[in-house]
Amino acid sequence: MARWRVGVDSGGTFTDVCLFDADEGRVEVWKVSSTPDDPSRGIAQGVEEGMRRVAPEAGELPAAPVTYFGHGTTVATNALIQHRGVRTGLVTTDGFRDLLEIGRQKRPDLYDMQADKPPTLVARDLRLEVPERVTHTGTVETPLDEPRMRAAAQALKAAGVKAIAVSFLYGFIRPEHEQRAVEILREEMPDVFICAGHEIAPEFREFERLSTVVLNAYLGPVMRSYIERLTPRLQALGMKATPHLTQSNGGVIGFSTAAEMPVRTVLSGPSTGVVGAQAIGRLAGFEDLITFDMGGTSTDVALLQGGACKLTGEAVVHGYPIKAPMLDIHTVGAGGGSIAYIDAGGLLKVGPRSCGADPGPVCYDRGNTEPATTDANVVLQTLNPEYLLGGRMKVRQDLARAAIGRLAERLGLGVMETAQGILSVVTANMARAIRVISIQRGHDPRDYTLMAFGGAGPLHAARLARELEMKRVLVPRNPGILCAMGLLLTDLRADFAATRLLPASAEVVPDVAEAFAALEARAAAWFEHEEIAPEARRLTRTADMRYAGQNYELAVPLPDGPVSADTIAALQAGFAEAHRQRYGFVAEGEPVQLVTLRLEATGLVPKAELHAYPDAGPDASGAITGKRQVWFPEAGNFVATPIYSRDDLRPGNRFAGPAIVEQMDTTTVVPPGMTARVDAYLNLILEVPA
Repeated sequence: MARWRVGVDSGGTFTDVCLFDADEGRVEVWKVSSTPDDPSRGIAQGVEEGMRRVAPEAGELPAAPVTYFGHGTTVATNALIQHRGVRTGLVTTDGFRDLLEIGRQKRPDLYDMQADKPPTLVARDLRLEVPERVTHTGTVETPLDEPRMRAAAQALKAAGVKAIAVSFLYGFIRPEHEQRAVEILREEMPDVFICAGHEIAPEFREFERLSTVVLNAYLGPVMRSYIERLTPRLQALGMKATPHLTQSNGGVIGFSTAAEMPVRTVLSGPSTGVVGAQAIGRLAGFEDLITFDMGGTSTDVALLQGGACKLTGEAVVHGYPIKAPMLDIHTVGAGGGSIAYIDAGGLLKVGPRSCGADPGPVCYDRGNTEPATTDANVVLQTLNPEYLLGGRMKVRQDLARAAIGRLAERLGLGVMETAQGILSVVTANMARAIRVISIQRGHDPRDYTLMAFGGAGPLHAARLARELEMKRVLVPRNPGILCAMGLLLTDLRADFAATRLLPASAEVVPDVAEAFAALEARAAAWFEHEEIAPEARRLTRTADMRYAGQNYELAVPLPDGPVSADTIAALQAGFAEAHRQRYGFVAEGEPVQLVTLRLEATGLVPKAELHAYPDAGPDASGAITGKRQVWFPEAGNFVATPIYSRDDLRPGNRFAGPAIVEQMDTTTVVPPGMTARVDAYLNLILEVPA
């Protein structure tokens, strides 16, 4: 019986399954509709259907041949977006109960008079203070008042909270008070989810650490409940492999760790797409990439330079600051399910509101009457006007046309012009997102290849590339399930950090060495917990640095070897180069500080290996399955367009636009003026001729 490695990406609209035969190197894909009421049901269905298709010999236990299971989820993200976490309490230092609401007293939308602050996740009456105080040097100024702490625990118990966050001032420097507070809370409420700042975000910046630990508590019972539902479903299918969940940093962790630290999974789904893009881009010979992952609800973009996506230690996700390692991914509310509407000024807008998987776009015929991006593509016939998913999902073009017609009447435009207008607005939204991660950070998108994936990415990629004057688009062999495939191309990973505000000079070598030794001890314990063999262990060190007085830091890698004066000199040089790249200058003579020291621990696991295929020549005519009238704005009308089957395209095949390439998990549009070729790894490469 073959050994299968399975990756599952559970999105807002579809659940994608990638199945890799570890013995033969065969890759199979499957896709089912998501089940928003209980995502574990859709995941189990996708795994069962996919495994019955590829391994029917497994019989009543279809998942028995699975040797590795990786899973990306939007459970934490959706609970945060929809504010469906649990009733949460907070225990903090005397005098700091309102810090969660006050924040940094900055307006993120400076000129928006109508901007709403995101809801505070802990009500004021559930934010309790206890006397204790540790100074920034680690000195105990006021010991923890244990009777007051126990009284706070009993008050929260009486209030019926389901989770509690503990965050004391400077608890990351000296955690004893937080540790004792957690012990008292667990004595009083053994069944309540409890977490502390020194465990979740042991770094400086009090408000961001407080926000992170509160988010972790707010989402903890949701994630734990989800894992408790999913685990028996997988076991019932015969799965014996230890399941893993993706983190926001692109690595995977065990279910038990994810249940304790759900805040590290808020970018779980999109992070694996970036990991898959790194691997496929490297094989295809393109290491400078801008990834474009467009799904049913949102679009995620990231910049890869030299084949790697940068990590960030802090981000604002849906209005809430999070201090946790995550890939530098930017998200906008533009997807296949994004709803088109006319605003108060009479202008056409698209998103961020989405119709999701249920009821879905109008063409799904499930009761929705507001047109979405997918409806525009069905009307323009860039998407198959009769069915999706290789024939498994029927669609109603007549309903989509009628819905867009109602918009067209209000705009005073034709139906086709309105449908094309929807796509133009969506393209502009996505181009703006890419400019955030490229031009605003000193990168010219014209120097990069656009890598399109997600169920809707290849459908819109060529238009987006033209908007940004990019010359090349890379569409992987299975773009609709690349996030699921990324789960089979990633390693186990954990990140550890320690804030040490030190001058970047030779005098601090002993302090830096001591801090990294402590981080390495924590990493060693994690390696043992995850049962990672010594030969599969890898450590990477970085330091967050800034000029004295700056408010933001830049991550700089440390050279290998023991910490020495040469290490500090290399950090200074690396910081100068990073500052020049980001801000365009170096402040000669200004003192430089080390702020946070970071250690990335990686446990290498066997991965899916993608193989090259022999060249079959340029003739692609054997892949043509017919023709369809497709609306192209260049022509201002319908154009008879050849339809190519992606499954029948071979390495070396070439053809010119206009053309449509169909496959089960996505559709690729090759507009007039672009050419397409298939490389040795079956990637489709769209280019603007020189």
